[in-house]
Amino acid sequence: MALHVRGVVLPDDEVRDLWLVGDRVTFTPVPDAVTVADRGFVLPGLVDAHCHPGIAPGAVPVGSLDQARELARIDRDAGVLAIRDAGSPFPYPELEDEPDLPRLARAGRHVAPPKRYLRGIAVEVEAADVAATVTEQARAGNGWVKLVGDWIDRSVGDLAPSWDPETMAAAVRAAHAAGVRAAVHTFSEAAVEVMVRAGVDSVEHGTGVGLDLVDEMARRGTALVPTMINIATFGGIAEQAAGKFPGYAKHMLALRDGFPAVVRAAHEAGVPIYVGTDAGGGIDHGLAAEEMLLLHEQAGMSPVDVLAAASWRARDWLGFPGLVEGGLADLVVYPEDPRADLRVVRAPERIVLRGRVLR
Repeated sequence: MALHVRGVVLPDDEVRDLWLVGDRVTFTPVPDAVTVADRGFVLPGLVDAHCHPGIAPGAVPVGSLDQARELARIDRDAGVLAIRDAGSPFPYPELEDEPDLPRLARAGRHVAPPKRYLRGIAVEVEAADVAATVTEQARAGNGWVKLVGDWIDRSVGDLAPSWDPETMAAAVRAAHAAGVRAAVHTFSEAAVEVMVRAGVDSVEHGTGVGLDLVDEMARRGTALVPTMINIATFGGIAEQAAGKFPGYAKHMLALRDGFPAVVRAAHEAGVPIYVGTDAGGGIDHGLAAEEMLLLHEQAGMSPVDVLAAASWRARDWLGFPGLVEGGLADLVVYPEDPRADLRVVRAPERIVLRGRVLR
């Protein structure tokens, strides 16, 4: 059964008619199509570009496919119709084609140094095995690998890069040789500098990005997924660590406090920025709208730029075409204009995924 949608379609800002035939969009009228929306503001389905359906609350691997499904559906019901899974300890390639789940761009497991990351989440390897492990994890995903570029080093009492610079650069080369893109978790200044200059494709969090590095990221087209909702938790992390690692605690607070200016500078320099929540573990699923509001309120991105970062530009980046002829039949409809009041994105009125009405 074909569906018909009419409304102000963004980003074109025109009242248009869309017909959804199976999982595809057409502008050619389809007789007897069922109208499922005849007003409002229509966007390509939202994207959470840093999400972990494979990580359960408490930062532990999910125990089953059903648990991963449940978490992904929370995001879906908030209008997120595509997810870039930025690392999963639980394999679930069979979920890619399930009709009621968001589309998935997946990394395999995180690649991290031994005993310096969340327990049970990553493949933990010494420097000599990093490149080979990246190649292996490239096969486990469907287009991405996830590197842990830094974490606290208890021997120095602060953040430190995971491996030496050459090993980290070799990891990026291995990902590209395997035909996938590389995402890197970084909080610190030192690690992000190495990884950007090594050609990593996306920086996750990126609190240590210096103002001099944003121009290099813009020149290279290196994406930034700020996860501002995650960075807001640094105060609690610092409080827990202050007794034993005061230098680390102070560093984390400074990174948190300076981060809105970093994101603002990156945006103004032309760095591609995408919406990601880091849902899984410490961050609840279904909070893409809250991340969008933080990018607007704290980093000063305009509502239109935030919508692009969460919708049509993010979909293009991940290879999920939007509301174009032959594009994918994923859309959300809002009753009011989200460009005028971004808070509208908290409550989609209609959700259509893979040509099927979910709300």
